[in-house]
Amino acid sequence: MAEQNAERGDAHSIETRQMIEGAVAQALQRHIPELQALVVRSVLEALPAPGSASATSPAENSSGLVQAVSSIHAGSTQKEILRALLQAGSGQCSRIALFVVKAGVASGWQSRGFGNDDAITDFPLDLTTGPAAHAYQNRVATPGNVAEMDRRFVEQVGGPANEQVLVLPLTLKDKVAALIYADGGDSGRLDGGALELLVLATGAWLEVASLRKQAVARTESEAPSPVERAAPPVQTVSSFSDPFAAHAPRHIPEVAAPRPEPAAEVVEVEAAPAHAGAAAAPAAATDPWAGLPPEDADVHRKAQRFARLLVDEIKLYNQAKVAEGRRNKDLYDRLKEDIDKSRGTFQRRYGSTVAASADYFQQELLRSLAEDDISIMGSNFRR
Repeated sequence: MAEQNAERGDAHSIETRQMIEGAVAQALQRHIPELQALVVRSVLEALPAPGSASATSPAENSSGLVQAVSSIHAGSTQKEILRALLQAGSGQCSRIALFVVKAGVASGWQSRGFGNDDAITDFPLDLTTGPAAHAYQNRVATPGNVAEMDRRFVEQVGGPANEQVLVLPLTLKDKVAALIYADGGDSGRLDGGALELLVLATGAWLEVASLRKQAVARTESEAPSPVERAAPPVQTVSSFSDPFAAHAPRHIPEVAAPRPEPAAEVVEVEAAPAHAGAAAAPAAATDPWAGLPPEDADVHRKAQRFARLLVDEIKLYNQAKVAEGRRNKDLYDRLKEDIDKSRGTFQRRYGSTVAASADYFQQELLRSLAEDDISIMGSNFRR
C-alpha cells in the first residue's frame, strides 16, 4: 500500500497539470487546441509558489486542492471515487450531496455536512426547475438561491444561512451521470471554483478507470483465467441503482481479472490475495516474472503498472494531439514536454531498481501511444 501511495505521489503533479489541460480543452470545445498549452502554462504560473503563502494563504489552498485531487485518484472502485469526491468537496463547502442521474431521474446517493451521510439517500430531486434543471440541461455549474431549489428537498434538509447554493454536473461520456449540490450551511463556506475542479477531476478519473476496465475485459475475453474458477471473489451488493455501470472502475487484483458487473447494481469485489495458494500455480504459467525472486517480480509488476498509468494520462489529456501526431507521424514532437516529464517521473521512481533494464515506460509509449509503430513517434524520438 505504501508503494502504491508513493507511486501516486510521484504522479500527482502530472495528474494535476493534465487535469487542467483536460478542463481547458473542454472549455474551448477542442476548436483551438494550439492555445491549450499556452493557457495551461498561464494558469500554472498564476498559482502561488509553495512557501509564499500570505495572510489569505492562497498557496495553502492550492496545496489542499492537490491533496484533494490525489485522494480522489487514490480510489480504485466507483464507490471509493465518489466518496472521495464528497469528502474532498466537504472541505470546500459546509454541505454537499450527490444525486445520481439515470433516465432523466435524479436520486440521492450520499451527502456530507447534513448530520447524516445518508440524509438524502434515494431522495428524488426535481430536475425540471431551478439550478438543478439548468445544470442538468446545460452541463455547467449553476449557482442560485435556495428558494429556486426543489421545495421538498429544502423542507427535508433545510436551507443555508446566506441562501446561496451551487449545483454542478458530473459528466461521463458526454452525459450528465450525477449532480452535486453544495451550499454554505450556517457558516457560508462555499468555494465554487474549487468544487468545479474536484468534479472535473472525478469525471476524468472515472473515464481513466473505464478505459482500464475495458482493457482488462478484452484481455479476459482473449484468455479466461483459471484463477477465477478456483477462487471466486466475494461480492457485496447494495440496492442502489448504478448509473455508472459502463464507466465504473473495479478493484483489479494482481492475478485474477474481475467478472462483469450486473448493469443494475453497484458491485465491489474483494479478491483473494495474489499470493494465495489457489492462485499461485495457475498464474505461474503466464507470469513473465515467475522465475524471479518474489521481491524483484513485485518491483517489475509495479513499474509496468506505473508506466501504463503515466502513458494513459498522456493519452487522455492530449487526445487531439495524439490523433494529429499519429496521422502526421510526429507524435513525439507534439507531446515532447509531457513525454519527457513523465519519463523523468518514471526514472526517478524506478530508474535505480531491478526494473530499470526493462524500460517499461519506453515499451508503453510504443505499445499504447504509437500503436506498436515506432515511425509514428517521428525522427526526433529517442530510441
